[in-house]
Amino acid sequence: MNLFRTKSIERSLADAVEPGHTLKRSLNTWDLMIMGVAVAVGAGIFSVGAKAAASYAGPAVTISFVLAAVTCALAVMCYAEFATAIPVTGSAYVFTYATMGELLAWIIGWNLILELLMAASVIAKYWGVYLSNFLEVVHINVPSNFPLLGLTVYWGPLVVVAAFTVVLVLGTKLSARINNVFTMIKIAIVLFVIVVGFFFVKASNFAPFVPTSEPAQATDTSWATQPFLSFLTGATPAMYGFTGIISGAALVFFAFIGFDVVATSAEEVKNPAKTLPRGIFAGLAVVTVLYILVTLVVTGMVSYKDLAAEAEPSLASAFHLVGADWAVVVISLGSLIGLTTVIMVLLMGLARVSMAMSRDGMLPRALSRTSDKHGTPARTQILCGAVVAALAGFTPVELLSEMINIGTLSAFVMVSIGILVLRHKRPDLKPSFRVPLGPVIPVLSALLCIYLMFNLATVTWVFFAIWVAVGLVFYFSYGHWNSRLRREVAAGIAGTVPAGLRG
Repeated sequence: MNLFRTKSIERSLADAVEPGHTLKRSLNTWDLMIMGVAVAVGAGIFSVGAKAAASYAGPAVTISFVLAAVTCALAVMCYAEFATAIPVTGSAYVFTYATMGELLAWIIGWNLILELLMAASVIAKYWGVYLSNFLEVVHINVPSNFPLLGLTVYWGPLVVVAAFTVVLVLGTKLSARINNVFTMIKIAIVLFVIVVGFFFVKASNFAPFVPTSEPAQATDTSWATQPFLSFLTGATPAMYGFTGIISGAALVFFAFIGFDVVATSAEEVKNPAKTLPRGIFAGLAVVTVLYILVTLVVTGMVSYKDLAAEAEPSLASAFHLVGADWAVVVISLGSLIGLTTVIMVLLMGLARVSMAMSRDGMLPRALSRTSDKHGTPARTQILCGAVVAALAGFTPVELLSEMINIGTLSAFVMVSIGILVLRHKRPDLKPSFRVPLGPVIPVLSALLCIYLMFNLATVTWVFFAIWVAVGLVFYFSYGHWNSRLRREVAAGIAGTVPAGLRG
């Protein structure tokens, strides 16, 4: 039983052109950049910075964002090198399979499903809430849920997930066009809010820029909610100061998830050698600038202490505190539109990862079938949409929102380490993009991601361990025995490319 057998890059490339399991290449650099912005800039841009400033870092939350952005950028470099070397769908799962073997690839693929499934479900749930909030602001009172047979049904997620599942089934290019329109609208709203907000900024609110460290509030000191590193070392949980900046970075890292989703579209990109790196880095640059500007506005408009006194600190709270209540309508609309595009990109990423795993037999092979007419994995997309809609529409899935971060970071760690393995195993490869400074950046990326993981809540690690355990049970009861690579090894034909797929 060789649990660490690797799948050759040549075989992955050949599988990508297997009749009936092929995606259509239709995306350009602009589409990828907008996709990155679409998935990273949601309602969180109006809230996550304020929460991090209020509870963790104060005005120094800007540094938290820079640290999170740098960590993401280092990992994205590794993704870009991999994606130009292996331009197929599946992202970190495929990269790990080619370098560190089947078992670790399964774990990463399972974690990607965790990340994308939880993210799509949680955000769809919030979309319904934000829709009701927006309607309430414009004096249309429609409840976000209703009782049915003893269940609480959230109708908003069911509507939005169903709509975008249909769009994604009809074609990647069509969904990209719709995504482009929605994303440009929400960028315009964000810029409007930033410009107006700067008129209320007072320099005195930035002092002290790094507040003195102090013990965390009593409600935040239980073993479940304190950072895992504090739990392991016995250190007293703290807020503000250096510790607060790091904890803030771990929280706001959520704002940068999604760039790994862009990498899953590698198989649907025209000229991936040039398009992928340009699209990914351009999107990251736009997102970073927007988040820093919003953070400067929210911490400059009001004191972080005033934000801390709010039950749910957000950019809307800052406008309310300065008497500009009219902005709540604009922010509510921006949040709603922002979440809309995030859901669509996450649904696409979830279907692509599932498709890649099913190609290898790790999930039922039928899930990798693509539509002859539209070139999309229709049945997988519909199944993913149904599961997301069920979780968002009928369960309190938002309680597991921090699982998204740990799933993303674990994938980032494996991709960063995988670059070192790839270069050692395949020095003959010449990808169009290579991470600079030799092994320095991949190692630094892995270490930073691990550090951020250890600053997530302890209870998140508990749920993560349970998820991995469930995944291992599934692998050893199904994935291992149905693996195409295992069967080819047993038949003595591993590493070959079927004649019909050559060239």
